[in-house]
Amino acid sequence: MSEAQAKISILGFQSETNLKSKIIQNLKWLGLLVLLVGYAGMAEAQPPGKVYRIGYLGTDPPPAHRWDALLDGLRERGYIEGRNIVFARRFSEGKAERFPEFAAEMVRLRVDIIIVPTTPAAIAAKNATKTIPIVILTAIDPVGAGLVASLARPGGNITGLSTLAPELSGKRLELLKEVVPGMTRVAVLWNPANPANASAWKETQAAARALGLLLHSQAVRGPQDLAGAFALMAKARPDALLVLGDSLINMHRQQIVEFATQKHLPSVVGSREWVVAGGLMSYGPDISDNFRRAATYVDKILKGTKPADLPVEQPMKFEFIINLKAAKQIGVTIPPNVLVRADKVIR
Repeated sequence: MSEAQAKISILGFQSETNLKSKIIQNLKWLGLLVLLVGYAGMAEAQPPGKVYRIGYLGTDPPPAHRWDALLDGLRERGYIEGRNIVFARRFSEGKAERFPEFAAEMVRLRVDIIIVPTTPAAIAAKNATKTIPIVILTAIDPVGAGLVASLARPGGNITGLSTLAPELSGKRLELLKEVVPGMTRVAVLWNPANPANASAWKETQAAARALGLLLHSQAVRGPQDLAGAFALMAKARPDALLVLGDSLINMHRQQIVEFATQKHLPSVVGSREWVVAGGLMSYGPDISDNFRRAATYVDKILKGTKPADLPVEQPMKFEFIINLKAAKQIGVTIPPNVLVRADKVIR
C-alpha cells in the first residue's frame, strides 16, 4: 500500500471512528432525553397535593354573604374550593331529627373537618364522632349545651365560635324601650327545645326585671307551634316583640316578620337577615365575621393543632340595623338618638 493510500485509509478509519463516536454520543443524549421525558411523565402522573374534604351540616344554606366570608377566609390561607378543599354540604331543611343521619354520613365520607353553624347540628356531630374535628360557627352557649368543657379549654374534638354575650338581651330590650317609651309588656318568641336557648332566656328575664318589664313567653318547639304562638300574642296584645333566634325560628323568619307588621308590633332580633326581611331592628354579633374567623380554626386544625387546644372565641364585632320602611308600616318613629347609633339604616 502506498503512503497516499495509507493516509486515505487512516483518514477513513478516523472518520468512521468519529462518526461512530458521534452516533454513540447522540444516542447517549437521546437516552438521557428519553429518561428526562419519562421522569416528567412520571411527575405528571403523580397524584396531586392533599385535597381536604370539609363537611358542612346546617339547617339550610347560609346567606351568600356569610358563605362568601368563609370562602374568603379560607382563600386568604391558601385553601381554594375545587383545588385543595371540597365541601360535602347537608341541610336538614328545618327537621332537626335529620342531623344524626347527616352526621353519620359525614363520618362515612371520612371528612377531615365538620363545620356546624348551630347547636343541634353540633350535638349530632359530637354524638357521631369523637375523632373528627368539629368547628362550630354560632353556638349560643357551647358550655351550657355540653359541647365543650369550657371556652378556654374545650377538651374533646370541638371548638369554634360562640355568639354568647350576656349583655345582648338587655341591650335589645333597652333599644325597644327607647323606641316605645311606654312599653311594659314584651312577647318573647323562642325555642326552649334548643338547649342553647336556656341561658339566653335567663339573661332576658334578668334584663326584663332590671327594666321593669313583663315578659310573655311564646314557646315554639316545632313548626306546628307557630300558629298557636301567633294566636296567643294577638290575644295578649304586647307592646313589642323580642325574638330569640335559632335555626327553627329562623326558618320561619318571613312569617314572623309579617305577623309583627300586621299587628303593628315593634320588634328586635339578633341578626340582620330579619331586618332585611322586613323586621324593625336587629342587634347582635356580625355572623359573617364568625364565618370568616372560622377559617382560622380550619387552617390550624388541618395543620395539626388539636381542637382541644383552641379556645372557643366569643363575638368580636356587633351590628345594629334599623329598617325605616318597617317603622313607617307599623307607625313607629325611631328617635334621632337611636337612629344615629345604627350601623346600617334601610330606608
